[in-house]
Amino acid sequence: MPIWFNPAVKPADIQPLAKNTLGDHIGIVITEIGEDYLKATMPVDQRTRQPYGLLHGGASVALAETLGSVASHLVVDSSKFNSVGLEINANHLRGVREGVVTGIARPLHVGKTTHVWDIKIYDDREKLVCVSRITVAIVKKES
Repeated sequence: MPIWFNPAVKPADIQPLAKNTLGDHIGIVITEIGEDYLKATMPVDQRTRQPYGLLHGGASVALAETLGSVASHLVVDSSKFNSVGLEINANHLRGVREGVVTGIARPLHVGKTTHVWDIKIYDDREKLVCVSRITVAIVKKES
């Protein structure tokens, strides 16, 4: 059974939210919404590499935060609640010089006021590049 507030949500429904954001600038694209996971891709190019030609750790964290925050947004009634990152960590396990990386976010905890997401990022060969965990605060919108 899907964990999403709107179980019929599709990537095309949420991609417009990214317009003119960091995720849009660095090429993050939500590609798949499963019953309990969210998947996105990001290119490894001049926007996402560090000076030594490797995928920048900050770009990986931006992908992870985007996935966790968007996933939380999809779980709650976004007309009543905002989802904001509270804490994030990441372990960078393998360098990537080119291609596309894919991140997959899965819930570890979905509560009323906090969500915790596990995000794994893979390279084109499906080798694990980065593991991240984000805690997202669920904040009631002011009326």
